[in-house]
Amino acid sequence: MKKNLYLIIMLLLVSCTGCQQDATTAGTDTTDMPPEAFMRISGTDLITPKGQKFFIKGTNLGNWLNPEGYMFGFSKTNSPGRINQMLCEMVGPDFTAEFWKSFKDNYITRDDVQFIAGTGANTIRLPFHYKLFTDEDYMGLTANQDGFARIDSVVNWCRETGLYLILDMHDAPGGQTGDNIDDSYGYPWLFESEASQQQFCNIWKKIATYYKNEPVILGYELANEPIAPYFSNMEELNAKLEPLYKRAVSAIREADTNHIILLGGAQWNGNFRPFTDSTFDDKIMYTCHRYGGEATKAAIQEIIDFRDRVNLPMYMGEIGHNTAAWQNAFCHVMQENNIGWTFWPYKKIDDSSFAGIKAPKNWDRIIAFSEAPRSTYQEIREARPNQEEAKAALMEFIENSRLQNCIIQNEYIRSLSLKTQ
Repeated sequence: MKKNLYLIIMLLLVSCTGCQQDATTAGTDTTDMPPEAFMRISGTDLITPKGQKFFIKGTNLGNWLNPEGYMFGFSKTNSPGRINQMLCEMVGPDFTAEFWKSFKDNYITRDDVQFIAGTGANTIRLPFHYKLFTDEDYMGLTANQDGFARIDSVVNWCRETGLYLILDMHDAPGGQTGDNIDDSYGYPWLFESEASQQQFCNIWKKIATYYKNEPVILGYELANEPIAPYFSNMEELNAKLEPLYKRAVSAIREADTNHIILLGGAQWNGNFRPFTDSTFDDKIMYTCHRYGGEATKAAIQEIIDFRDRVNLPMYMGEIGHNTAAWQNAFCHVMQENNIGWTFWPYKKIDDSSFAGIKAPKNWDRIIAFSEAPRSTYQEIREARPNQEEAKAALMEFIENSRLQNCIIQNEYIRSLSLKTQ
C-alpha cells in the first residue's frame, strides 16, 4: 500500500512540473497577418520576413507526440499503437493513461526548446499523430485530444527563443507508409481509402485554420515517408502520391494562403520521380530523408538534380544515427549544396541524440515484456512483470527524460557544427 501511495504522489509531482499551457495561443488570434510576415520562397532559397536567406539547422522532437519503440529501447513493440497495447497489458489502461499524460507533460518542455535554441539551431520539426486531432483513442485520451494545446506550447516556446517550427504529420489516417513509423496496419491504406483521404485533408484544413496567422510556423509537412518500398504495387501507389498532395494543399489553401507546404518523396522521402508538377501552388517545397551511405554530394546528386530542375527549396527533414565524423562531413555537404537539415532525434534512451535518457532501474524487465510472446492471454499473464517494479520503472523513465536529468551528447551536437553549452 505504501508503494502504491508513493507512486501516486510521484506521478502527481512529475505531472505538475510539466507542460504548462500559456494563456496566449496561436489559434486565438483572429487578425489576419500580412503575407510578408511569413517565411517565403525565392527559387531554391527560403527567405525570412526581413528579406534574409534562411538555412534550416535543427532537430526533430521525435517520440513525444508519436512514440517509437526503439527510442524506449523496444524492438518488436515499435509503433504508438503497439506500445500503448503493451503498456495496457503490463500495468493496465488506467495507469497507462496517467503515464501518457505525465509523459507528454515532461518529455518536452520549455527547457528543451531553450536548450535547442542555445545550440545555435534555428528550426524544430515536430512529428505528430493525426489522432491528436480526432476523438480516437490515443496516448491515454479517448476524447478531447490535446493536439492544439501541445503544439501551442511549442509555438510559444519557439516564439520566445526565435526558432521556427515545422509541423510534420508523422502518422496519417489509414497509414501513409505501411510500416511501424506510421502506426498503420502494415499497408499504406491512405492511398486506397476515400474516407481516410478526406479525413487527412480535413485535419490539415483544421490545423491550417487554427494556425493561419502564426508566422513562427515555417510550414506544414503533409506526410512523413510515404509508401515504403516493400509492396509489389509500389509504382501504382507512387502514382497516387502527388494527386493526394494536391488535394490536401487545396484544402489547406481554403483556410491559409500564407504558409509554405512541404512535400516528402516516396520510399523514405528519397524518391522524387513520382512528382510531375511543381507549379500547382506558389508556396511548396520538398523534403528528403537519408540515413547511412556515403557522406558525399554524389550520394544525393539525384535529389539535388530534382531540386534544381523544379527550382524550389529542398530540405533534409531527417538524418542521423551515424558517427560524429560522418555527420560532420555530411553537414558540410548539405551546407555547400543549400540543403538545410533537422537531425533525428533530439532525445531518446541512451545515445545518438542531443540528449540521452538514462535507463531506469528494472528497465530490462519492461523491455523483456515488450519483446515477449503476447499473442494469447496466457502468454501475457506469464510474461507480466511485478506491478510495483514496472510502474516505478515507467515513472522513473519520465523523470529521467526531463532535460536536467538527461546526458547531453556534446560530441553529437558538435558534429552538427552546433554549439555545446
